[in-house]
Amino acid sequence: MNILKRKVASGLMAGAMVLGLPFAAQADNHQGMDVPKISSSVVLEGLESPWDMAFLPDGTMFFTEKCNGLSVRTSDGTVHKLYGMEETTGYADSGDDLFCEGQAGMLGVAVDRDFADNRRIAVYSTSNKYHGDGCKTNFERCDGNIVMTFTVSEDLTSVSDRTDIVTDIQFKPFDSNQPFGGPGAHNGGRIRIGPGGYLWVAGGDRHRGICPQDGTLLCGKVLRIDMDGNAHPDNNPPEGFDPRIYTYGHRNVQGIDFRPSDGKAFTAEHGPWHNDEITALVNGGNAGWDPAQNVGGRGECPDEYCGYEPNQMDGMDPAVRAAYTPMSDTRFDDLMPPSWNNNGFSQGTGSAAFLTGDNWGIYEGRLAVGIMGIGFGDTPEGSRIDMISLTPSGLGINGIVRMPLGFSQRFRGLAMGPDNALYVATDEGEIYRVTAESMR
Repeated sequence: MNILKRKVASGLMAGAMVLGLPFAAQADNHQGMDVPKISSSVVLEGLESPWDMAFLPDGTMFFTEKCNGLSVRTSDGTVHKLYGMEETTGYADSGDDLFCEGQAGMLGVAVDRDFADNRRIAVYSTSNKYHGDGCKTNFERCDGNIVMTFTVSEDLTSVSDRTDIVTDIQFKPFDSNQPFGGPGAHNGGRIRIGPGGYLWVAGGDRHRGICPQDGTLLCGKVLRIDMDGNAHPDNNPPEGFDPRIYTYGHRNVQGIDFRPSDGKAFTAEHGPWHNDEITALVNGGNAGWDPAQNVGGRGECPDEYCGYEPNQMDGMDPAVRAAYTPMSDTRFDDLMPPSWNNNGFSQGTGSAAFLTGDNWGIYEGRLAVGIMGIGFGDTPEGSRIDMISLTPSGLGINGIVRMPLGFSQRFRGLAMGPDNALYVATDEGEIYRVTAESMR
């Protein structure tokens, strides 16, 4: 092969790697591969910070708005406002203890696996009902996030039987000297039904340095519980930890889903100006985030939280930050290494959903990840949805393709519908239906 031909072949191969496609397919114009046509349409608009969605088999969609509450869109397109927060109007019922502040509010929603029999759903929200005496400063336990269950009426116009099944997830009550340092920071909030019908609850570190590695606190953890709030009997956290904990050492998990081929759990997580991460969870494992001061070679940090150090406000090489306060600290023997780290950048990687259905062609089984495009210092901006092909072990990736949507917004929530379409909530106030059409 002469020099010119080698250069052309090298360029084609590089392009194929960027697209996440085998080189042979790229060089042959994808012949023999089922690359679907992807399109989108607006399902709902004019919402206020829609955050999450969950579905019934007939396409009925429950959805949350962070500062308003829980609603449902029936299969014929009718919307009913079911359960509001304090000072909201138009809802069939409301909870005066539920409030919205900063990143906190009414967030995740999930449908019980046995909904056809019990008509039960679960919702994650911020509440002042269980504060007690523990919310006087940012340096103590403040129980301010809960998981509730409701019974949905047969006509889908109301909910009843509110039961608070988790009442002790921590909340940040006051401002602190941190970027995005207001109340409600790093609130997590995504919930999903996993294998066996168990509920998984994803949390955040609430800007408290000791949270992720402290097994007596639920901040910075992923929980696996039943729909009554009890720990899964097979959870295996370290000795002395709360038995509801499945994994610990997290920063701010806003995406969790389960690989269809084997049920393995994966999280998507915001990084601290560096290294957004996708992680394959291991029962009892440590995600490796430890923002406490006076550990790992660090001294004292602002408000006892080293999560943005060094140089918490100025742009600098992300690798320097990653060495100072790593997202996945190799000091820990039980570290769960990340599958992907966004090329060392943090751009607000949050929601995640595995693409299911053969209409997705070569993308079926990939993890769709919503990236909100936060730009800071030298971090490149740009909101997008990436479709990530994970290796069978879950410890690496085969390739990434950016979903060709034709628009860019802050993609906050992703969920697969029963029609094998991907539903996407944006901070701008829309819920989109993203469809894939096989070209075979």
